[in-house]
Formats: sequence, C-alpha cells, structure tokens
Amino acid sequence: MKYQSQLVAKPYFIAALALFFGQIVFGLIAGMQFLDGTFLFSAAHFNIVRMTHTNLLIVWLLMAFMGAAYYIVPEEAQTELYSPKLALITFWVFLIAAALTVVGYLLVPYAHLAAITGNAIVPTMGRGYLEQPLPTKIGIVLVALSLLFNVTMTLIKGRKTSINLILVGALWGLALLFLPSFYFPEDTVKASYSWWWIVHGWVEGDWELILGALLGFILIKMTGVDREIVEKWLYIIMAMVLISGLVGIGHHYYYIGAPAYWIWLGSIFSAMEPIPFMLLIAFAFKMLFQRRREHPNKAAMLWAMGTPIMAFLGAGLWGFMITLAPAQYYIHGTNFTAAHGHLAFFGAYAMVSMAIISYAMPMLRGREANSVRAQHWEIAGFWIMVLSMIGIALALTGAGLVTAYLQRSGADPLGFMQVQDRARVFFWGREIAGAGFFTGLLVYLRSFFIQGEYQYTAQVKRALAT
Repeated sequence: MKYQSQLVAKPYFIAALALFFGQIVFGLIAGMQFLDGTFLFSAAHFNIVRMTHTNLLIVWLLMAFMGAAYYIVPEEAQTELYSPKLALITFWVFLIAAALTVVGYLLVPYAHLAAITGNAIVPTMGRGYLEQPLPTKIGIVLVALSLLFNVTMTLIKGRKTSINLILVGALWGLALLFLPSFYFPEDTVKASYSWWWIVHGWVEGDWELILGALLGFILIKMTGVDREIVEKWLYIIMAMVLISGLVGIGHHYYYIGAPAYWIWLGSIFSAMEPIPFMLLIAFAFKMLFQRRREHPNKAAMLWAMGTPIMAFLGAGLWGFMITLAPAQYYIHGTNFTAAHGHLAFFGAYAMVSMAIISYAMPMLRGREANSVRAQHWEIAGFWIMVLSMIGIALALTGAGLVTAYLQRSGADPLGFMQVQDRARVFFWGREIAGAGFFTGLLVYLRSFFIQGEYQYTAQVKRALAT
C-alpha cells in the first residue's frame, strides 16, 4: 500500500465478502425451496428469497468494484484520494441502505413495500435485479455520484494512466446505465428495452471494462511486465467489448415485439461476444509467461489467472450456446439461461473481485502477502468454489435441456410440472453443488483469520529486490 487513503477500500472489501456470504445462503434456501416448496415457507416465500439472492449479488459486486476503485485510482494517479472521509460516508450510506432494503424484502409484503415507498408516484419496482424500492434506487444514484466525484477529482489532480481512465470511465458508464431503472412504462416492449439497457449494458458491456481494468492492474503489479504491453492488450479487448456488447444487446430483443432485423443483428454481434474473453485468456497468460518477478501472493495470482478462463466458459461459451435466435427460440427462460448466468457472474465478476481483494487485503494489513498456510486455505477455497460452480452450471444445463426437449421441441410436449419432475435429479445436483460452493466459500473466508508472516524464499527476495 503506497497511500494512506487506500485504507478506505478495506471496509468495502469486508462488506462485499459478508454480503457474498449472505447471497450464497439465500441461494441455498432458494434451491431447497425449488425442491420442497414448504421449506421455510412461513419465514420467506420463494420469490422473496430469490429476489434477495440476486439483489445481494449486485450489491456485493458493486461494493467490491467501489473498494477496488478506491484502492487502484490513488495508486495509479500517484496521489492521495480526493476525500477519504467522503468515501467512508458513502460506504455507510450504501451498506445501511442495502441492509434496510433486504430487511424490507423479508419483513414487508412486496406489494405493501411498493405502496409505502412511492412506487405509485414513480413506478420502478418489479423487474428482475431492479426490485429495489424507489428510495433505494435514489440512494444508489447518490452513492454513485459520490464515488464518481471522488475518483474523478483524484484522477484530475494525479497521473492519468490507461488503467485509471478505463476504470473511471467504466464507473461513469455504470452509473449512467442505471438511470433507465427509473423508466418503467406500461408498454411491455418499451419496458423490456429499458430493462435490458441496464442489465445487458452492465454485465455484457460496461462491467467487462471494469474487469479488464482490474485484471490489468493486478497483472502489472504481480508480473512486472511493462505497462505499455498491458495497455495495448487492454485497448484491443475493450474495443471488442464495445463493438460486440453494444449491438449484441439485440439478442434480448428476439420475439418481444421488436423489429425483425434485431434477430440478425443480435445473432451476428452476440456471436462475437466470446472474442473479448478469448483475448483476456491470451492476455493473462502472455503476461504470466513474460513476468519479470515472482510475486509471493500465489493465491491472488491464481484468482487472476482463473478469472479469464472461467469468464470465457460462463459468459463466452455458455452465453454463445443460448445467444443465437434459433437456439434461444427453444431454450430462452429455461434453466440453461440460469446455468449461463451463474457461471458468467462468478467467472467474470465474482472471481476478479476476489482477485483484487486477495491482492489488496494483505497490503492493507501491512504485508506483501498472507502467510503460506493462509494461502493454502485460500487456494483450497478457490478450487472448491470453481469446481462446485462448474457442477452448478452442468446441473442447470441438464435441467434446461430436459425442458427444451420435453416441453419446447417435441411433437407431444409434456406439461410444466411433468417436466419439472423429470428434471428433479438435476435440481438435486444443483443443490449439492451449491452446498459444495458454500463450503468452498467458508474455506476461503477462513484464510483471512490465519495468522503468520509470509516466509520468503531466497528466490522471491531477489525478485522483490529488483
């Protein structure tokens, strides 16, 4: 850690991991309710549990991105953060707002929650990932403005690097793309347009820029490769993200009442979306092979190298399987989509968040890396979570294929509940793999509580000295 103000990232990272823990707990409950509708029925209905699960996903990733920005921007700009106090105030506002929203979901019927929070005045609630009440949405905007003011002012007074420009620019995009959440027309086609501008614009466009900036920063710091080489790769990757992602939004316009040309535009440009992830893999491994130092934080390097591979599998390969119009005609809305969503969110955004946390947290605690024993626990958690998430994706893919074959494409389709019963074995597989993922998360979190200094080898000492 080079600048004192970088310490404000620490509470963001801690809160992100705590919210991540909560997200997985609610995911396990939702998975169990899918198998047994009476499970915890009196405490929380499935729609509330699922909504909490997905909302916690968004909030903890935003927490991690904000913490990453407060850590990276000062170091890249070579100056202290413009206002550490504002960053801490923003943290508490965001955390309290998120906590109150979750409490509202759990304790207040959703329709009543909408009534008492002004949804009749400005309708915004009810769409997936955007279920937050109006006051929470306004709070998110204020938090985003605070973040943008802080990091932009820091950038203005300090050094301008490609990492900082991409990261801060993407954060501006993140905030602006959230504004359509306040537009919820009665026309379902227009409502679908505005919803996908946010959801697709974030996860298949803007957030990929944040992913690239975070991965680029980590690899510069951990490999010692020349910044110019990293920046050239990032410019190429970011260009492909914008070209494929912006027009590729059309794959969400199939069969919703949009003009027919979107079937061609959506299919063609969506087929290009795996390319940036392929480039990310090539970029990461090229940096690894050209490294000039052996960084002692092996766990952070593992997260960094695993990110592009898992992102390609989830966002690239599984995304491509369902993105072409002829395929989506049969599998849209099945568990095949859920398989893509789980693997993509984890591979592209959860893993890069844990990569920057793994790299930065030891620095924020005053050391280059965690102890060897702590890293062994973290690496074990990495592999358990990765393998479990692949298990979740495969189970959901199996369930999706059952639906597509027995209900969507056959001459004599079965009823919905009959198909669900045929796919039950896959839902059990998803729940078992989910329990494995939760175990991996516990192992990962355990690593933060293991004491001891890193034992540097003579080779690592020489590398650090140079």
